[in-house]
Amino acid sequence: MSMIVNRRDVDFYLDEMFDLASLLASDRYCEHDRESVTAILDLCQNMAEEEFLPCAAEHDENEPIFKDGQAITPDSLKACLKTFVKAGLPTATFDHDLGGMQLPVMVANFMQGIFQAANAPAVGYVFLTSSNAHMLQACGSEALRDRYLPPLVEGRWFGTMCLSEPHAGSSLSDIRCMAEPVGDGSYKLTGTKMWISGGEQDISENIVHMVLARTPDAPPGVKGISLFLVPKIRVEEDGSLGERNNIALAGLNHKMGQRG
Repeated sequence: MSMIVNRRDVDFYLDEMFDLASLLASDRYCEHDRESVTAILDLCQNMAEEEFLPCAAEHDENEPIFKDGQAITPDSLKACLKTFVKAGLPTATFDHDLGGMQLPVMVANFMQGIFQAANAPAVGYVFLTSSNAHMLQACGSEALRDRYLPPLVEGRWFGTMCLSEPHAGSSLSDIRCMAEPVGDGSYKLTGTKMWISGGEQDISENIVHMVLARTPDAPPGVKGISLFLVPKIRVEEDGSLGERNNIALAGLNHKMGQRG
């Protein structure tokens, strides 16, 4: 019996409780069938048990190292995520025209649950990136989507959510990070963010931060908060990487259960 998932329970939820068959009969998901979903879940379980679970204790006992302003992650973590990306799993819920599998979110959630049971800190990087990319797809301008979405969906770049600050954990109305317009449609952000999962790492080619900040004329409270896309490495118009952005890592937070 698997240490990380009871597939009989998964099948019950998919087939009896949530009626996956009806969902797969819809126009959006008709290219999948129950057999293909089973094959994908088999792949996830095998990868989770063979690649992620064996190094879970190592990742919990060996946090990233803070050195010269960078977070150095374990080699085994890099290997796990490379395998995950190579299998195309970051694309699970994205549309076919983005190179995605276009799977139902329900199926993707079961995929995620399998990996989280095996090694939650490791897969946090990629599942947070998926949320980042979906937000960009829903809210970003066409120019930002064209430049940033493909490498995020492919898993070449990772993403974060930068909300909390040292004085403002869940109280977002108290954030002080400021965004000053520079005249060309972009902004210069000044401030400190804290408790940012994956905020710095040496795994992906780039990191795309989604940052909450206030503009100078913003009203008080949550109504005055805006969202900004801030890359670790600036991206040229042709999609190539340019110079490093002015983002500095001051230290690492120690999160119980999230030490990878």
